[in-house]
Amino acid sequence: MKHKLYYQIGALAIGLLLIAGLQQAMAQNARNLSLDEAIQLSLQSSKQLKLSQAKVDEATAVLRQARESQLPDVKASGAYLRVDNPTVDLKVKLGGGSSSGSSSGESGSNPASSIKVNQALYGLVNASLPIFSGLRIHYGIESAKYLAQASKLDAESDRQGVIQNTINAYDNLYKASETVNIVKGNLKQNQQRVSDFSNMEKNGILARNDLLKAELGESNVELTLLDAENNLKIATINMNLMLGLPEGTDLIPDSGAVEQMNDAGSIADWEQTALTNRKDMASLNMREKASSANIKSIKGEYYPGLAITGGYVAADISNLLTIYNAVDGGIGVQYSLSSLWKTGAKVAQARAQQQQIIQNENILSDAIRLQINQAYENYLLSQKKIEVYAKAKDQADENYKITKNKYDNSLVTTTDLLDADVAQLQASLNYTFSKVDAIVAYKKLQQTAGVLSYNNQTTNK
Repeated sequence: MKHKLYYQIGALAIGLLLIAGLQQAMAQNARNLSLDEAIQLSLQSSKQLKLSQAKVDEATAVLRQARESQLPDVKASGAYLRVDNPTVDLKVKLGGGSSSGSSSGESGSNPASSIKVNQALYGLVNASLPIFSGLRIHYGIESAKYLAQASKLDAESDRQGVIQNTINAYDNLYKASETVNIVKGNLKQNQQRVSDFSNMEKNGILARNDLLKAELGESNVELTLLDAENNLKIATINMNLMLGLPEGTDLIPDSGAVEQMNDAGSIADWEQTALTNRKDMASLNMREKASSANIKSIKGEYYPGLAITGGYVAADISNLLTIYNAVDGGIGVQYSLSSLWKTGAKVAQARAQQQQIIQNENILSDAIRLQINQAYENYLLSQKKIEVYAKAKDQADENYKITKNKYDNSLVTTTDLLDADVAQLQASLNYTFSKVDAIVAYKKLQQTAGVLSYNNQTTNK
C-alpha cells in the first residue's frame, strides 16, 4: 500500500511539473506589445519600405550619373595586326635620290618594292571635356536632383502609410482581445445563472422552460466567444506577419494605447497643415520642377556643343613606319542641323507632360481638402459616439441591476433578464470599440494631414 501511495504521489508531482513547464512555455511565447513597439517593428520589417528605399537608391544613382556627365570622356583603343605580304607603293622617294648621270628611265627600282610589311601595332587615346552643351548637362542634373527628392518624399509618404496600417492592425488586435475578455466575463455570469437555475429547477421553484432559456443564452454566448477567439487568432497572425514575428507568438496589447484623447482643433488649420505637409503633394511639386528643367535641357539641343579635345597616337608598322609622341589638342564644335526641326516635337512632348503634372497637383489639392474634411468629421463623430456609448453602457448596467432585482422578486420574466444581460454585453462592447475607433480616426486625420510620424517614443502630433 505504501509503495502504491508513493507511486501515486510521484506521478502527481511529475504531472504538476509538466503542467507548470507547459504554462511557463506558453507564458514565454506570449509577448506584451505596445503601440510604439508595434510601429517600430513594422517600420523595420516592412517590405513596402524596402521597395521604396530601392527606388530612392535608383533615383540617387540617376542623379550621380547626370553629374558624372560633366567629367571628361576618355577612350583608348589599340590593335595588333598580322599582314599578309601587302604591295607597298610609296609616293615619296626614300634615300638621297638618283645620281646626276642617270636618266629618269634609268633610276632603278623603287626601294619601296623591297619593303616587307608583315605586322602592325597601333594605340590611340582620345579625351574630350565638355565646356558648353547648350546647358543640357546643367538642366539634366537639375531635373535628376528634383526627381531624387521626389522619390524620397514618396518613400516618406509610404512610411506614413505603413504607420497607419500598423495602427489599424494594432487596434483590431486590441478590439479582438477585449472582446474575448468581455465575452468570457459574460459567459461566467451566464454559467453561474444556469447553475443557479438548475438548482432551482431541481427544487421545483423554477419552470423547466426558464432553465432552457438560460441554457440557450449560455450557448449563444459560447458561440460568440468562439467567433471572438477566432477573430483574435486572425488579428494576431496578421500583426505577427506585419511585425516580422513568428506566427505563433501570442500578443498582449497595451490598454493604455486607447486611452489617449486629442483635441480636434479647427478644420481650417488641418487643411492648411495638409497642404503644407502632405508628402505626395510635395513630390508632385518636385516632379513639376524636374519637368521644367527637362524642358530647358531639351531646348539645349538647339545650340551647338563645345568641348576641349586631346589625343595621343602611337604606331609601329614593321619595316615601314614608327610613330610616337604624337599628341594633339584643341577645341571641337559639334552641331546637329536636324535639331532645328526635330527638337520642337520633343519640347512639345515635355510641356504636355508638365501640364499633366500640374493638373494632377490641382486634382490632388481638391482631393486633400475632401479627405481632410472626411477624416475631421469622422473624428468628431467618433468622439460623440464615445459619449453616447458611455451613457448607454451606464444605462445598460443600471438596467441589468434593476431587472435582476425585479427578477429576484418575481416581477419580470426570465426573458426580460436575459435581454437585459445581452444589452449589457453589447453596450460594453460598443463602448470599448468606440474608444478604439476614436484613436484610429485621429491617426487617420494625422495621416491625411501628412503629420503622422514615429520618433522614438511618440506618434502624436
